[in-house]
Amino acid sequence: MKKGSSKAHELRSEYKRSDFGKLERGKYYERVKSSSNVVVLDADVAKVFPNSASVNKALHSLVEVAQKASGLTRRSIGRGQRRRAG
Repeated sequence: MKKGSSKAHELRSEYKRSDFGKLERGKYYERVKSSSNVVVLDADVAKVFPNSASVNKALHSLVEVAQKASGLTRRSIGRGQRRRAG
C-alpha cells in the first residue's frame, strides 16, 4: 500500500493558517450524537426487516397494541393532563 506524502497535510499556498479559527477535534460530536436517531439492529432482527419502512410499520403497530392494552389513547391522555392542570 502506498503511503501518502507529507505534502498532503500542508496547506495550499493560497491559504494561511491564520485565516482559520481554533481547531477543535470532535467539536460537534455531542450535538450530532444527541440529535441523531440512528438505531443499530441485531443481525437476526435486521433479516426480518429489510428497510426502515418495515421497521416503522412494526413499531407503529406495537404502539397501537400497547395503547389499546393499557386503555390509554391520545384523547384520554390529553384529558388527564387538562384535569391535573385545572
